[in-house]
Amino acid sequence: MKILWTDFLHLFFPDCCYGCQGILLSGEKKICTTCRANLPFTNFHKINPQENPICQKFYGKMPIRYGLAFLKFTKSGKVQRMLHQIKYQNKPELAEMLGEWYSSELNNSELKNQFDVVVPVPLHPKKLKIRGYNQSEYFGKGLASYLQSHFEPSALIRNTATETQTKKSRWERWENVSRVFEVQKPETIKNKHILLVDDVITTGSTLEACGKALLEAEALSVSVAAIAMA
Repeated sequence: MKILWTDFLHLFFPDCCYGCQGILLSGEKKICTTCRANLPFTNFHKINPQENPICQKFYGKMPIRYGLAFLKFTKSGKVQRMLHQIKYQNKPELAEMLGEWYSSELNNSELKNQFDVVVPVPLHPKKLKIRGYNQSEYFGKGLASYLQSHFEPSALIRNTATETQTKKSRWERWENVSRVFEVQKPETIKNKHILLVDDVITTGSTLEACGKALLEAEALSVSVAAIAMA
């Protein structure tokens, strides 16, 4: 009876793809098969670290073991639309699903069993209260699933509320976040390989500030991952 009622509701209120807004078919979840097949994957996990664009962002700033991003961000593209829904339209479950997809792919690569702990970039409590969720935490939870890594959403805290990074220069972004992160649970970090996750990598300033805090807490290594790289 429940299945019939669900089918009836879908007839009048069909679920739509977060990528193209088309109606999802039976068995499709959040993103249609066509959109999934045509997403702009980075495949950075298959690239030599010396040639990896994310690793290059951190040269001379912070040592990172692996630089990962699931998708390529293009302005006005499907990835931007999905990120906007995740961040501003209360769709954190999409971030978790993308994390699961990426986790499954990484688990079938040479990066299997390379990460002890997955740590999301935290939001300040005030911003978390307004938004109601941390999109990076949902992505990290999805990533930890197939990687069989320990998920530690409260390892890092943001102790200062900062201004938006959107229109700031590289240096302004770094100044804005350089000392705002603190390791709250050093015992979960010490001598561990950490996978630090965020929603989007632009200049990398936020990840750099978080990564340095983790390394100061004696993390064995820090790798970074994001839903997308701009």
